[in-house]
Amino acid sequence: MSTAGEGESEGAGESESEGAVRKVAVLKGGRSLERTVSLRSGAQVQDALQRLGYDAVGIDAGAQLVTALREAAPDVVFVALHGGEGEDGTVQELLEAVGIPYTGSGVAACAESADKVLAKHLMRRAGIPTPAFHAFSEVSFRELGGGVALQEVERRIGLPLVVKPACQGSALGVKFARTASDLPGALLAAFSYGRTVLIERYVRGRDLAVSVLDSPDPGGAPQALPVLEAVPREEDFYDFESRYEIGMTTFVCPAELDPKTTARAQELAVEVYRLLGCHGVARVDLMLDEQSGELTVLETNVVPGLTETSLLPQAADAAGIGFDELVQRILQSAFTR
Repeated sequence: MSTAGEGESEGAGESESEGAVRKVAVLKGGRSLERTVSLRSGAQVQDALQRLGYDAVGIDAGAQLVTALREAAPDVVFVALHGGEGEDGTVQELLEAVGIPYTGSGVAACAESADKVLAKHLMRRAGIPTPAFHAFSEVSFRELGGGVALQEVERRIGLPLVVKPACQGSALGVKFARTASDLPGALLAAFSYGRTVLIERYVRGRDLAVSVLDSPDPGGAPQALPVLEAVPREEDFYDFESRYEIGMTTFVCPAELDPKTTARAQELAVEVYRLLGCHGVARVDLMLDEQSGELTVLETNVVPGLTETSLLPQAADAAGIGFDELVQRILQSAFTR
């Protein structure tokens, strides 16, 4: 997918140079359900930036965001704002409007990645494997009789099913429908998190993640970091608590996979990264089917977590990239659009 138009609209950092950067605003917190995680990511980033010699100031994204940015007058913004406005392009659009360079992906890539339904349609069109799915808007389900079509969805995709909000991250609102009777309740629960719900074929297997970083060399190819596997200790799925409560999940990085599977997972991650027009950093989540051995792509996170239990720092560490170097490389992406 071409991102030329996006690049043209994101030239805020062209007159700056990374070497001239002194003050960095770390955008964190916000109003989404991932606020707590974002605050933790932002705190980790601030500490790293200060160790690197930058004047790092944290800004909690709220109603006075533009005023806070003007008062802080940063050279660049490090986006550590998870969920909602931080990942759907809203904040990125605002930062472009006020002319401040920022880290990570641009407006279009954020919008396409944050909308799981749109991203899956784009992957399907590009021939990238992703589990079979259907989507229901709240209007179609409640006002247009969409509920009657559930039996057909069950027949085509097959039980069990994963039901998730189309625009939430960190496994928020994810429900499992193991039987047909579970599906209506799972849909109603997912609708409490958003107006569109994704119904996806459940893939039983290994939960993998591949983080991708832009090359530090101008014009270099994106770098897929070592594959990470998340193994929940108690539940049979990787939910919000498993992601962020220390001790609830065992992380293996590099994942114990054969070389061919490892290479394919990394290849798919870079393909998706390029397809969606991601920039700077992103994390691509995949499943390895325990029966077929096939890899399928679930979704892409354009503002990966940077907490002490987050996947991106673990993958970077396995690649020999320390946390401070990781933060420095992400910061660099603000000036390489």
